Amino acid sequence: MKAIQHKKETALTNSAAWWRTAAIYQVYPRSFADGNGDGVGDVAGIRARLGHLKTLGIDAIWFSPWYSSPMADAGYDVADYRDIDPIFGTLAEVEALIGEAHDLGLRVIVDIVPNHCSDQHAWFRAAVAAGPGSPERARFHFRPGRGANGDLPPNDWQSNFGGSGWTRVPDGEYYFHMFAPEQPDLNWANPAVVEEFDDILRFWLDRGVDGFRIDVAHGLVKADGLPDISSLEPGAGKPYEDQPGVHAIYRRWRAIADEYTAADPKRERVFVGEIVGPDPEGFARYLRSDELHSAFNFDFLFCPWEPARLRTVIDETNAAHALVGAPPTWVLANHDVTRVVTRYGRLDYTGFGFDDRRHGVPSDLELGTRRARAAALLSMALPGGVYVYQGDELGLWEVEDLDDDLRQDPIWERSGHTERGRDGCRVPLPWSGDQPPFGFSGQGDTEPWLPQPTGWKDYTAEAQDGDPASMLSLYRAALAVRPEFGDAPMAWLDSAPDVLAFRRGDLISVSNLGTEPAALPAGTIVLASGPLDDGMVPSDTTVWLRA
Repeated sequence: MKAIQHKKETALTNSAAWWRTAAIYQVYPRSFADGNGDGVGDVAGIRARLGHLKTLGIDAIWFSPWYSSPMADAGYDVADYRDIDPIFGTLAEVEALIGEAHDLGLRVIVDIVPNHCSDQHAWFRAAVAAGPGSPERARFHFRPGRGANGDLPPNDWQSNFGGSGWTRVPDGEYYFHMFAPEQPDLNWANPAVVEEFDDILRFWLDRGVDGFRIDVAHGLVKADGLPDISSLEPGAGKPYEDQPGVHAIYRRWRAIADEYTAADPKRERVFVGEIVGPDPEGFARYLRSDELHSAFNFDFLFCPWEPARLRTVIDETNAAHALVGAPPTWVLANHDVTRVVTRYGRLDYTGFGFDDRRHGVPSDLELGTRRARAAALLSMALPGGVYVYQGDELGLWEVEDLDDDLRQDPIWERSGHTERGRDGCRVPLPWSGDQPPFGFSGQGDTEPWLPQPTGWKDYTAEAQDGDPASMLSLYRAALAVRPEFGDAPMAWLDSAPDVLAFRRGDLISVSNLGTEPAALPAGTIVLASGPLDDGMVPSDTTVWLRA
């Protein structure tokens, strides 16, 4: 197996559209690295491990929420958008982190959570206290109940975390929450909400961030009148998702980002949306030149390891983005989904959704690892940007045997203990040593907030460093070669039905998803996800060649 290393610059490059081909690494702060020894990841730990990210070869870091929060949903219930939760550190530490990342040539993307806030946010506390009909309540979706005594929710909307989407306050009114009751949805028809988030964006842009990942980007606007879902025509979609009015919000936001870019052109500020649900044309509307720059590709993330379906998703993704000239993104995992090694190791894997984690279904981790390696090279060869979820570069698997009393995901409680939630992909990373906590808390032995499997001793960053056959070495090699694909267009090559082969510029990618070895086209091998078989591509293997 060959690998080509390329020296990367140690300062932000003057790239007019760096985001179009960027490799972006997701840091889930509480599980990345612990700098103060309390068992929870923090900003100090991230700063100490920036060298790992620089050596890995990524272009930017996306940080999941680190704002002040009661942590009812791991920080996605924000109490103060302009401050850092003490569990993670201080605003001054974050400002230092942004500067240190920039010095290493790494851009910084922060999570913004505009659909909802925490029930401990000052606005919501004021709304509950102010009472029905008040300006404070107009910032949220408060409604009287239905039925003789108002004991029934205002409509039939359900929470994505299970149960009703409505919770009653002491005076009898209800408020809507798309997720947990601790996460009241904001009313984006209210000018005060619009203006508040203008200011929040500017607050973080003034501190040097390069962009924002927008949580639930499709959900901000609700249909007029909050109609019952049961009253709508079949196929009409949910009245609290993908409403036309959301596009005006993002045009407004884009103007703010463009203002900062114009003042400092070498650091183009960008948005990436978490958008679920629209058809390809609806998806593309979010990516028009005056709205968002990019969006997560959930069709690719949820696609099974099947050649025909993958090819269809790739073609449809490229076609949808071509409608508006936007770059695709390619995503194998994030903090909400089962880790890719476990997913791909399930022999009956036919797809995946947020509500279909399939805990306890047997997984062949050796098979899953082989496929995860091949999928990593496939995704990195495709045109556009690519995302890496922390720990995927180490080949970590989903931790499915957590004790139930340790689970913190609100899905566990909201589902009545029928859905075990997302904690298994959020277990703290193993850095060094041969037993937990694997250097997660530096030299300390504090137990992390979720326990790590003892089997991770061979998967620490330290154990994999310098091993040419390790997942970490594969990621480093692939991310070093990947810039050579540039923005070259993609053209499929003739191949067997179970093989995905395409060319971009001088480079060719060949992925064999079949059961029999596949022939290689002419060219010089640059990188392979696994050993070849007498010059043939084995099953579940991807090879890059130079034509």
